[in-house]
Amino acid sequence: MIKDVPLGVQSYCFRNFKNNDEVAGMVKEIGLAAIEVCAVHADFKNPSVFQGVIDSYKKKGVAILTTGVNGISGNEAEDRKMFDFLKMCGAKYMSVNFGLDNLDQALASAEKLAEEYNVHLGIHIHGGKHWLSNTPALKWLFKKTSPRIGLNLDTAWALDAGEDPVKMIQEFKDRLYILHLKDFTFDRARKHTDVVVGTGNIDLDAVNKAITDIGFNGVAVIEYEGDAANPVPALKGCTEAIVSKIPFRK
Repeated sequence: MIKDVPLGVQSYCFRNFKNNDEVAGMVKEIGLAAIEVCAVHADFKNPSVFQGVIDSYKKKGVAILTTGVNGISGNEAEDRKMFDFLKMCGAKYMSVNFGLDNLDQALASAEKLAEEYNVHLGIHIHGGKHWLSNTPALKWLFKKTSPRIGLNLDTAWALDAGEDPVKMIQEFKDRLYILHLKDFTFDRARKHTDVVVGTGNIDLDAVNKAITDIGFNGVAVIEYEGDAANPVPALKGCTEAIVSKIPFRK
């Protein structure tokens, strides 16, 4: 049931604040108790910092749901460090991206490590210039891979790519592991602006129906990249708007 799906926030929203203790406090201030940690707040190539990052959130009662967006290199020894971080914090999901230059090698590394660590990877949609942001490319890739590799559906970047995020939820119901709740408005030149989720082009009622219909049981993450110097007010608005429409677990 959707009420069992946890709702967190992407740490990149707090990119102007590098101290994890401070970020953890702001997560609680916006009304949440979970986070997706990105490389701004954790050096996933340096295991010596892992415990300190984890402790910063744990002591404030903030769970780490997922990490990323992390590029999978295909170098298993280097990729493994990112999976070690997941294991240490007890997370079961990672938001990822794959390049084209060494795709087969990277997919092999990702599948092997995801199986070994018993986690699922979600390919993060990132707009019209990103090669894995459209339905045909994702369907092609998923035919090549095991269910350990699935989708992180970013609702706003799906719009930017000319996709309907609700239809993508339906299309990839068996591979949807992470849901990034993000909203854009667009000007005549198609330039996007971040807005509070639900006040732009994202229909939260339709998203709620779609994820309920498919029995979504992954993790949900708020992302708002505006107001970098003071993101808390808008993120509070995002939290309130989302939970008023979708019964996630805060």
